[in-house]
Amino acid sequence: MSTQRKVSAQRPVARRTQGERTAQTRAALIAVARRLFGAEGFAEVGAERITREAGMTRGALYHQFANKAELFAAVLEQVEAEIAERVAGAVTGFDPADTTGMLLAGADAWLDASSEPDLQRIVLLDGPSVLGWDRWREICLRHTVGLIAALIQDGIDRGSLPPQPVQALTHVLVGAVDEAALYIAQAADGAAARADMDLVIRRLTLALATPADPG
Repeated sequence: MSTQRKVSAQRPVARRTQGERTAQTRAALIAVARRLFGAEGFAEVGAERITREAGMTRGALYHQFANKAELFAAVLEQVEAEIAERVAGAVTGFDPADTTGMLLAGADAWLDASSEPDLQRIVLLDGPSVLGWDRWREICLRHTVGLIAALIQDGIDRGSLPPQPVQALTHVLVGAVDEAALYIAQAADGAAARADMDLVIRRLTLALATPADPG
């Protein structure tokens, strides 16, 4: 009896590049850190726990990040980028000429995100203390200033807003919404604080459409 040998062609196994392995390691650490920082806070979560839950060594963490604070900064970058996407999504579908409506929708989306306990803890409560005010502010502004400035400039170009200093106004509006979120986060009655801030922000935003008194 003859024996037939079946020879199967072996497909080459795709091997990850060093860059891909680095990106996957970094993403896994950020994902675990985000979950833990959001649930328990930066101070309560040690580097050893993060690496253990990510299935990695401390060496892997410190190869990617100088320290736990730098890992937190990466988490904040990710969270701020996602919030910016939510703000951008909130203005989709508006009449392009409804500048104040888009600004109000964007502010509402930001306050909604800031009211979620994990995002509130990362962005508003831990962010300034872990990274310092200047760096925290720089990260936050990088993800929002361009969007708000573009809305204001477009409104001025369309005539739905009177001419006014775009960059200065952008920083004032972003700062106002950030302070509103902090006010709500620290309030004993969050629902009442949110209602009050919705009213204040609405009045401030609608006032932007009022031409300045030439006198």
